[in-house]
Amino acid sequence: MSTLENRPNTALLVVDVQNGVVAGAHRRDDVVANVGSLVERAREEQVPVIWVQHADENLSRGSDEWRIVPELHPDESEPLIEKNYGDSFEDTNLEAVLSGLKVGKLMVVGAQTDACIRSTLHGAIVRGYDATLVSDAHTTEDQTAWGAPPPDQVIAHTNLYWTYQAAPGRSGGTVATKDVDFAGAS
Repeated sequence: MSTLENRPNTALLVVDVQNGVVAGAHRRDDVVANVGSLVERAREEQVPVIWVQHADENLSRGSDEWRIVPELHPDESEPLIEKNYGDSFEDTNLEAVLSGLKVGKLMVVGAQTDACIRSTLHGAIVRGYDATLVSDAHTTEDQTAWGAPPPDQVIAHTNLYWTYQAAPGRSGGTVATKDVDFAGAS
């Protein structure tokens, strides 16, 4: 359904599952395990896995905090997108990578729910992609000290509003890890 021509493929987009990003995240181990299972399933089904890695003044490129968590192992053949903004498309080569792979639909997982995940989802849909959020494969840290709701509520709210997200010729939506169907999505 994507509005991008000749883009029949689906990709798994793994956003910012980095040591310093998920160290204090809500249900960190469960989310990382779900992401890991999706990465393995995508590889088995020959669905592209694209890794996104954030860097900024608090997350220095090359530092231990910047590295992908040790439970996950990006393959050298899988694209790695380095970014400096919340939206994984902003000032990166993500669009060129997706175009080269003929991808029009994204399955989005990672961190943080209320920052880079939301920004990337919206960035995808406004650029013509279908963007599905895997409801139990994204997380965030506790930001209640700054007035945010508790992380479980942030995650639940994001899942609720993304379930009904759509734009002309594009769809959003959510799906649980166990129900992801890469073949049906392609």
